[in-house]
Amino acid sequence: MSELAISLTDVSKCFKRYARPVDRLKNLLLPGKGHADECWALRHINLAVPKGQTLGIVGRNGSGKSTLLQIIVKTLQPTSGKVQVQGRISALLELGSGFNPEFTGRQNVFFNGRLLGLSQQDIESRFDQIATFADIGDFIEQPVKTYSSGMFVRLAFAVAVSVDPDILVVDEALSVGDEAFQRKCFARIQTIQDQGGTILFVSHSATSVIELCDSAILIDRGEALLSATPKIVVSNYQKLLYAPAEKTEALRQEIREINNKKDHRDRTQTSNIASKKQMPTGKNHPVLYDPDMVPKSTISYLSLGAKIEQPHLTTLTGEKINILTRRQDYIYTYQVKFSDTACKVRFGMMIKTISGVELGGAASHTLDNALDRVEKGSTIQVKFRFRCGLQPGAYFLNAGVVGIIDDTELYLHRCVDVAMFRVQQEQGILETALVDFQTEASVRLMPSQPAHFSEMNEITCNVEREESLVAW
Repeated sequence: MSELAISLTDVSKCFKRYARPVDRLKNLLLPGKGHADECWALRHINLAVPKGQTLGIVGRNGSGKSTLLQIIVKTLQPTSGKVQVQGRISALLELGSGFNPEFTGRQNVFFNGRLLGLSQQDIESRFDQIATFADIGDFIEQPVKTYSSGMFVRLAFAVAVSVDPDILVVDEALSVGDEAFQRKCFARIQTIQDQGGTILFVSHSATSVIELCDSAILIDRGEALLSATPKIVVSNYQKLLYAPAEKTEALRQEIREINNKKDHRDRTQTSNIASKKQMPTGKNHPVLYDPDMVPKSTISYLSLGAKIEQPHLTTLTGEKINILTRRQDYIYTYQVKFSDTACKVRFGMMIKTISGVELGGAASHTLDNALDRVEKGSTIQVKFRFRCGLQPGAYFLNAGVVGIIDDTELYLHRCVDVAMFRVQQEQGILETALVDFQTEASVRLMPSQPAHFSEMNEITCNVEREESLVAW
């Protein structure tokens, strides 16, 4: 069994609620004499997180998720039970927690860095990297009480990941930033994963939990109802979230039984990533281009005799565009300049979500019909035509060129998150999740009695004339 990064054994947490301030005072001076109601935020939580695992934690508001995280990071003490944590832990909990609003961003970086175990010299050597990641400009020298919520979380996340933590705890904070910043954060989280770090990730985003996490738990009313794969946990969480109040307890019992039997069937429903901007669209949609839509998480591989330049999207008539309409055709194009002669050359592209999931891509050639030889000094223009089959939201593009060097196919150059685009929102979209499969629905009312067949036909015609269906 893998070595554990986090272990909780029978952990419970009780908060006391007092009807009158005097009852609180009585309890302080004469324990047990002040009347108080007990509120159990957590009950008998058992949790074992191996090193290197990413654990998703989902649950309704008030279920105890944040309390659990605070106990793990030791800002709260459990009422009962045992907690063991191995390694340096860095947490991004409530927005701005640990920040002094009167301090400047720079002062808070140094203050929080020391709390996280860094020396003054360590913080000084990493400060430029932290400021660049946060990307809040001159506001780094202003009191954080003047920051927007987005600026707050940018700086907080930059500090949290700067310490190279063994364990990173993220509590729903990333939902504050824009798409470009979220992508940069997810890229950093993936780097921590690749380095063997352990991550606790709390989010209401089903897609993010499924994409990022190795396993997940569902917490409800302070109880760990289910521990399973992210897809199964999210599926049951969504059932619980949308269940009528009178059926909630029965569903909770059903989920307990699934957990006890380990009957983890894959019944996942993923929610679509919606666009934050709504723009008009139609058959005669205008060409839309936002010059400020530039990814900040771009990673360029070391060049081995080739360099990718000018990646962008165009319409079929060559007009530059980065705000797309569903079910329209576009061209992704870039140029590759060769500083060395290359053999067996191929080109590729990839489209990814904000959290880095690869949705689809293509290569220009198979290995058998690759370009045999590209001479030094050549420039090749690459074009990939595709139909936009994605739901509204923001997406990122990769570009790559490979060739044979010493009998091995290697990247001559590769750019990750080199461009981005948005699929714009439309009215009356019935499709769900990420991909638009251009589904067509048919609804027909079946006859209850054969004698009324003519009446049924009339009703059916009315149903078929409806312009929209219920969005499931």
